[in-house]
Amino acid sequence: MVELAVVQGRRYSVPMSSCSVENQNPNKSSPLNFSNLWLKNEKVLDHVVYATLRRFSLSNKHPPSLPPHLDDVTVASSPPQPPTNSNKILAFDFPQIVVSDDFTPLLSDEILLHILSKHPEISQRNSNCLVSKRWLNLQGRLVRSLRVLDWDFLISGRMFFRFPNLTHIDLLHGTVVSNSSTPNLIGHELGSFHISPDDFLCDDHCLLPVDEVDFGLKVLASMYPNLRRLVVVNCSEIGLLSVAEDCPTMQELVLHRCNDHLLCGIAAFTNLQILKLIGVIDGFYKSLVSDRGLTILAQGCKRLVKLELRGCEGGYEGIKAIGECCQMLEELTICDHRMEEGWLSALSYYENLKSLKLVSCKGIDQNPELYEQLGFCQMLERLHLEKCQLRDKQSVRALFLLCQAVVEVVFKNCWGLNNAMFLNANLCRRVKSMSIEGCSRVTTQGLENVVLSWKELESLEVISCKNIKDDEVTPKLSALFSHLKDFKWCPGNNTSFLLSTRLSLSDMGKRGGKFFKKFQI
Repeated sequence: MVELAVVQGRRYSVPMSSCSVENQNPNKSSPLNFSNLWLKNEKVLDHVVYATLRRFSLSNKHPPSLPPHLDDVTVASSPPQPPTNSNKILAFDFPQIVVSDDFTPLLSDEILLHILSKHPEISQRNSNCLVSKRWLNLQGRLVRSLRVLDWDFLISGRMFFRFPNLTHIDLLHGTVVSNSSTPNLIGHELGSFHISPDDFLCDDHCLLPVDEVDFGLKVLASMYPNLRRLVVVNCSEIGLLSVAEDCPTMQELVLHRCNDHLLCGIAAFTNLQILKLIGVIDGFYKSLVSDRGLTILAQGCKRLVKLELRGCEGGYEGIKAIGECCQMLEELTICDHRMEEGWLSALSYYENLKSLKLVSCKGIDQNPELYEQLGFCQMLERLHLEKCQLRDKQSVRALFLLCQAVVEVVFKNCWGLNNAMFLNANLCRRVKSMSIEGCSRVTTQGLENVVLSWKELESLEVISCKNIKDDEVTPKLSALFSHLKDFKWCPGNNTSFLLSTRLSLSDMGKRGGKFFKKFQI
């Protein structure tokens, strides 16, 4: 006798000798039957049906079939028949089975990496690592830049297993050591540091020892041979040599607490293009970079394109050596220099220099004796002065004589820049773009005397200069403004006035006027 079992809308024929309720005698012991055990164990039956439906959902081509080892259960090949007295229908109440729609396990790591790398938002990329451990590992392969905060994370090798494809690594914060349980957070333009209240970074116990830093550089170079950018502090030339040997593609290097001995190992970087040397930062650390170190730098790094000297000493000989040897140098930044008098005239040896930037300089050059022999940079296009003290008229005039070929001039938060100092900008006859911001001693008349002399001026930007006033603008200056291609005029620092002017041009605050008038008494 055969009964039909209905499973998810399909009928299966089952021999009654093995699963019929009427043929079972509780008083009579029956022989062991696998189908009998299979129907009595609901967990086994649910697992079989779930596996069958999952295979059917993935293929979607063949109807579901029961496991082949169940020989006593066969799929009915005849069309479905209505139930009769001889054929009883056994209905099993199965739990609702939800088939997962996650097909990412079927994708290879290469395909999934390609998909994750196409996401435009970096914040979303970081949240992708929370999906699973596999996505966490794959997301680590996409990371290229990392700031190390824990030195043990580098030494233990965990950083390589977590981020195996890094090309930009910053070790500055990882080398700072704090012995206090309640450290202070000191913010600086180079970053934020946690140090104890009684310590300073100029003390050796606040930084990792040189030997430990060199060992970390050796481990780093062995793990990341494709490293391109490195920021490090308090290392020696031995550590730099290990990086130069194992990382031939190094292109950018930032050396904090740099000195002349450290620059002896920089000649091994044959492909170095961007270099930043920090010798002194007030309140943090202090080291010496003299003409000797600058000469070693010039002879070793002849392919430099960008160079920044922050808190470095030296003078005419060191600056001249860089100009003669580094023929490819295009951008030079000098910040808070402590150079000897006469260094400015050495800039005439920079034949391909296109951008000169002076930042936080207490003075330009105090020696006027060499100004008669002063040349100029023929290829220089941009002069940027930021937070500089422009109080010496002779040094300011010498600077503009040296940069008379510039096309763009930027003054930002410069002290001592009055009308007399600003008038020296007339020496630059080819200026097409000028920006002045935060220079409160320049007046409208001083601006007019300089701007009207530039016949090729196309762009002008005036921001937060309180002595430049709208009611003092002359018709000549106004006519010049009308012919500019790019013009930005915000001389006052009263932001509330600018906000009220913009709001008066819109309908904000007026749209509900008719509604509230109805309730007026």
